[in-house]
Amino acid sequence: MPYSVVKLTIDLWGRKAVPEWMFKKGERQHSINLLALDSKLDSGVFGIWQVFKNIWKSYTSFFSRFHLTGYRKLLNEALSEGFNLGVAGMVLMAALCIPSVRIIEKGDWLARGELSVTFLDRYGNEIGHRGILHDASVPVDELPDHFVKAVLATEDRRFFTHFGIDIFGTLRAIVENARANGVVQGGSSLSQQLAKLLFLSSERTIDRKIKEAFLALWLENHYEKKEILRLYLDRAYMGGGAHGVEAAAQLYFGKSAREVTLAEAAMMAGMFKAPTRYSPHANLPAARARANEVLDNMVEAGFMTDGQVHGARLNPAIPVSQADNLNSPEHFLDWAFDEVQRLTAKKGELSLTVQTTVDMELQQYAVEAVSNVLLPNRKIKRVSEAALVSMTTDGAVRSMVGGNDYGESQFNRAVNAKRQPGSTFKPYVYLTAIQAGFKPNSRVVDYPVVCNRWSPKNYNRRYRGAVSLELALAKSINTIPVWLAKKVGHKKVVENTVKLGLRGVRPNCTMPIGTAELSLLEHTGGYATFANGGKKVRPFAIVEIRTDQGKVVYSRDKDEPKGQEQIFDVKHIAMLNQMLGKVVTGGTGRRANLDFTVSAGKTGTGQGYKDAFFLGFTGKFVTGVWFGNDNSRPTNRVTGGSLPTQAWHDYMAKAHRSMNIPEIPGLPLHPVQVAERKRLAYLRANNPEANFDDTKDERMPKRTFKLLGSIGTLLQKAKDNFGSIAPPKKERAKQQAKVEIKGSPLPPNKKQN
Repeated sequence: MPYSVVKLTIDLWGRKAVPEWMFKKGERQHSINLLALDSKLDSGVFGIWQVFKNIWKSYTSFFSRFHLTGYRKLLNEALSEGFNLGVAGMVLMAALCIPSVRIIEKGDWLARGELSVTFLDRYGNEIGHRGILHDASVPVDELPDHFVKAVLATEDRRFFTHFGIDIFGTLRAIVENARANGVVQGGSSLSQQLAKLLFLSSERTIDRKIKEAFLALWLENHYEKKEILRLYLDRAYMGGGAHGVEAAAQLYFGKSAREVTLAEAAMMAGMFKAPTRYSPHANLPAARARANEVLDNMVEAGFMTDGQVHGARLNPAIPVSQADNLNSPEHFLDWAFDEVQRLTAKKGELSLTVQTTVDMELQQYAVEAVSNVLLPNRKIKRVSEAALVSMTTDGAVRSMVGGNDYGESQFNRAVNAKRQPGSTFKPYVYLTAIQAGFKPNSRVVDYPVVCNRWSPKNYNRRYRGAVSLELALAKSINTIPVWLAKKVGHKKVVENTVKLGLRGVRPNCTMPIGTAELSLLEHTGGYATFANGGKKVRPFAIVEIRTDQGKVVYSRDKDEPKGQEQIFDVKHIAMLNQMLGKVVTGGTGRRANLDFTVSAGKTGTGQGYKDAFFLGFTGKFVTGVWFGNDNSRPTNRVTGGSLPTQAWHDYMAKAHRSMNIPEIPGLPLHPVQVAERKRLAYLRANNPEANFDDTKDERMPKRTFKLLGSIGTLLQKAKDNFGSIAPPKKERAKQQAKVEIKGSPLPPNKKQN
């Protein structure tokens, strides 16, 4: 019989039924005695159990000889529990250590730190440095003894004796902070501070502190103390755009760090804590008071005596004048430095000059706009930080404010912070709905909506009934975008955000009202696509990178794709912009309305008033503003339509230096824009060879402007010396008549060049 057929052989003597495939083909059939197999298994398991019982009996019999009582028993219990907790602690530490190991394994972190970059603004003026100046780095052995003592007495007195974490210093700082009911002393060792500089950001989180501790231990295990000290002194931020003690000594005292006096060393050592606050160029009295504290620390630590520091007290350091020193855009330069490292990776160049996109005049406007709104409201509104990003419609970042005080915190809230954008996310949902066939005047019903047992609430806890999409966006109704996202599909909305360059958005019910976390930079880049008519935007800071020898390492014009990719239909973008324009003219963003150009945008408020946004644009600039707190603490009811919109308006009112502003797709021109275009058209008609195209907002460097001013002064003097050759009176009248535009008076334009 073929063996493909399964047969059963029944053993009448109690053997169980066995399938025929268990026999080998071609051999005599033998049934398997499963009862015997079962018996062997049972006896084997029983034997193993007996062996285990005997071992356990021997173990208990052995330890039963030991009988502890009294303090011996307590000590034994304590040691046993300590051992158990120690093992558990080691497992926990190993788990916490993994993220730090991954950071170290990224590779050439130290080589990246050796890169030296000189940054220029968009006009070619020098604005700052990053990295190490290789020919100016000073070894620790060449620094004055009193300088090293001043640093250690202030930052880490037990640096040469601890293992990377100063336990006693940390406990002392906790006690002093508790007494002062605030943060008056830091507990981080110098090794921990170096770990933060090399590997981590300045964001104040528990996760960062844990990583910082493990990385400090790793540094102590791989580098000598002097090398750790050198790395720290070469990389620490010292205010005024200076990184490292050599750059700081040159900036503040016009000399090498090798030559600083005791008074100068004390002033420099005092800046490590808060470089901006204690910078002698910013606040000389505060810098000198801080230097006295450093001298006290040196005496208290036993590094010097009162007599030795007495002269430095009587003759405090005098910084060199920095009247022409630019207010360097530090947060922007940090981001630009990261971009330089990305663009020049594996090219082997260490000393570079980089032309950036930043406009220093606009940068100053941005700092002023944020400070003027934030500082008066910090206590009242319980808001401590703000950020601003402004770019052209193609993504060139013109200004960036990453926080309230760079010296206090170098964490860039414009680039690295991920926040819930609130209702500023809604335009992405409405764009997807427009693609699906909805119109700005399409009417939908504002009523309770349920999505997976969750129901959104409107800001005023009321429902309006049937409303247009235009009104729903202008009044920031929550129920309608949730309903629209369900209607068109959450995945469709996410697909559009990916096109716009937004990362980390997940398709879920709460996504339409802005619960996904985004950075202000990428979010503003998304709105730039609305401003330019649907073209893809990737925010950028670098225009060109050259070596010291003039070799071009990177050029945006040559190394990036030509033109911008059209990722959305212009008609769809135009309809969305009509809706965003209503937000400014009659919705939650009325404070952003400008009196010289048309603007559009959207307000947004995070859950529990933790974050407040306004993102808006004209035909020339796209600007995003955020107000909130680093620790996500709720503000005092700060909404996107309040402080962020006010700061946005103040900045944009100054940023437009010409009224020849391009048109926003889908929105009409402002009367001032119309008048300006008529004026330029008339000038072009009468002066065909002249160039009146100022839509690109190009301006000459200040140095060139001053030079031309000097030439003008010389020409005026020449005119005075040789007399004025004026045309006849009738000819002057004809020339005057030519420049008049009948029926179209020139618009007031105090901002125009």
